[in-house]
Amino acid sequence: MKQTLFVFALFLSQLSLWAQFNRGVQWTSDGNGYIRLENKEIAQYSLPNLEKKTLVSAQQLTPKGQAEPLAIRSYAFSQDGQKILIYTNTARVWRYDTRGDYWVLDLNKNTLTQLGKGRPVSSLMFAKFSPDGKKVAYVSERNVYAEDLATGKITALTKDGTTRLINGTFDWVYEEEFDCRDGFRWSPDSKNIAYWQIDATKIRNFLMINNTDSTYAFNVPVEYPKVGERPSPYRIGVVSAAGGPTKWMSTLGDPGNTYVPRMEWANADELIMQHLNRKQNESTIFYADIKTGKITPIYVDKDDAWVETKSSYSWSDSPEGWDWINGKKEFLWLSEKDGWRHIYRISRDGKTEKCLTVGNYDVMSVVSVDEANNVIFFTASPDNATQTYLYKVSLDGSGKAERVSPADQIGTHRYDISGNSRWASHSFSSANTPPMSEWIRLPEHKALKESDDISKKLAAAASTPKKVEFFKIKTDDGIELDGWMVKPTDFDPSKKYPIVFTVYGEPAGSTVKDSWGTGRNGLYVGDMAKDGYIYASVDNRGTPSPRGRAWRKAIYRKIGIVNIRDLAMGAKAIFAQNAFIDTSRVAVHGWSGGGSSTLNLLFQYPDLFKTGISVAAVADQLSYDNVYQERYMGIPQENREDFVAGSPISHAKNLRPTQNLLYIHGTGDDNVHYQNAEKLVNELVKYNKQFQFMPYPNRSHGIYEGEGTSRHLHTLFTKYLKENCPPGAK
Repeated sequence: MKQTLFVFALFLSQLSLWAQFNRGVQWTSDGNGYIRLENKEIAQYSLPNLEKKTLVSAQQLTPKGQAEPLAIRSYAFSQDGQKILIYTNTARVWRYDTRGDYWVLDLNKNTLTQLGKGRPVSSLMFAKFSPDGKKVAYVSERNVYAEDLATGKITALTKDGTTRLINGTFDWVYEEEFDCRDGFRWSPDSKNIAYWQIDATKIRNFLMINNTDSTYAFNVPVEYPKVGERPSPYRIGVVSAAGGPTKWMSTLGDPGNTYVPRMEWANADELIMQHLNRKQNESTIFYADIKTGKITPIYVDKDDAWVETKSSYSWSDSPEGWDWINGKKEFLWLSEKDGWRHIYRISRDGKTEKCLTVGNYDVMSVVSVDEANNVIFFTASPDNATQTYLYKVSLDGSGKAERVSPADQIGTHRYDISGNSRWASHSFSSANTPPMSEWIRLPEHKALKESDDISKKLAAAASTPKKVEFFKIKTDDGIELDGWMVKPTDFDPSKKYPIVFTVYGEPAGSTVKDSWGTGRNGLYVGDMAKDGYIYASVDNRGTPSPRGRAWRKAIYRKIGIVNIRDLAMGAKAIFAQNAFIDTSRVAVHGWSGGGSSTLNLLFQYPDLFKTGISVAAVADQLSYDNVYQERYMGIPQENREDFVAGSPISHAKNLRPTQNLLYIHGTGDDNVHYQNAEKLVNELVKYNKQFQFMPYPNRSHGIYEGEGTSRHLHTLFTKYLKENCPPGAK
């Protein structure tokens, strides 16, 4: 998950900055321009001259009888470019605003028509044009509908949807852990729709309690499969866009004990899917004949730990699409089978494959495939796992990968490449360089406007002091870790300073990245460096850094053990090499998985860490969801002892009177349940361990809802840190 156990405070600032440049941009069909929403209008820019023309005016986006144009959240063009699907009036479902209203703007007729009339307000989800542009399909209240744009006729393609029998979208855990939200696909010929049906009727509700919004408390149920519980059974069905019975595809294994997280059309008569076993260490690709429902497995990828799900491998992390090449005779796939994550070219029948990116390095993402010029653009960083660069390699597997990103731009790069691979929007930053952006020409990587040229901007700013210092350090176990440190503003190496570590430590994220936002604490009120703190972080084995399969999967069945020892031994090595650190003033903090790491570091290594601030932690690994925890830890019926050994509650008795702990959790957290907080409190009380505890009523995993919440949280964090790990030199 990308959204599972995330480093909330760190990533939030980074993501918002990256989003500014690319928000709302869509490439034109010929790849020689882009379209974006600007000032309540939809504008098109041509490349390379960047000339603007208005495609859709604010007046065209204003419904009859209304004074203001629609507040557009997103939009999509029909394949012929003559209609625009507009998403507005959105509502949040768990993480994202995936419910709302949809309108169709017909550019030929200049008409603006709302879809789903008669359906509840803001109830439509994932609306999509049929390939021929004649219909739009969408989900509403867990049923799939198709609407004829010429007649306005709405056809219910499914009718059995309930809160627990879900058509065309997913239950909580599929959304959270597999990024599965949009659960239906149009066939290439516009005749049929394939969709997931998730049966959550046997998944037990976890009951959150709302004590504040009414005189009598009430339950907020979430269908949530705890680790060790069987998954929600799935079915993949195909139904005519005109309505009628659904043809159900056969399955590979027990659908109540396996997963199908990816499904697309291979052609008008056949689906292609990725199937995972319960442990998620065996991935099988298979086809399904939509007339017979018969399935044909064609390719298997296995790992002793886990196998990742198929995605489009773009930096936007969209799970939709399939990377077909050579007229759909082959497709691209990522695998770690040789110890590194590489791109493989696989024949349609799965019988032949070829590695295209040979070498001891990891492919981080596939950005673009240019068949006309026999090139794949991808990101990697063979020499520095904290950075990201664009590379290219021949699509036929000949030759070695070549770096495309300029040598003078040292840090993290992101690209959105046009369909013809001639142009790209390019964003760059480093921990010491704010985000910069430019439009470039490929493959020479030349800025279209001299004033936007990032290399020239960097040359002009070369003398700017670098506040974030990166380093490598080797632990007593012989493990080399990447890290960074920000020293106090008026640093004097002859004095002693307190150090504050930020940690995450689990497979869902890294804290050591040479990108903007690193080295900044989103919870601290003020400037930590000016106040006299050293701020630092190291990345342990098990984080998703591009350092090879062995690095990433050393944590398998050892969350709470391997990662915690690496973090602790990294801190110990830092202390040994830096005499200016006051080891009597050592603090650590983290959120979610980082909250768990914070607790484990305090409890397992009390000689090193004196103060901890833990937010929304998984205190008991047996309380988290099945998809995430079983992927990385196995199934507790087989190795329960590993879950127990790595859980903070198993070590809570080790908290010392000389240590300081602040624990924070939202009672409305549907991801890491507040149950974890109460289990932790019970253990600490049992052993008479004194600590400070702050529950936030009805706040979710991000703890941001409600007036004054963020300010209170930041103030609490800062006050506690200053009181228990005082800043300043000694």
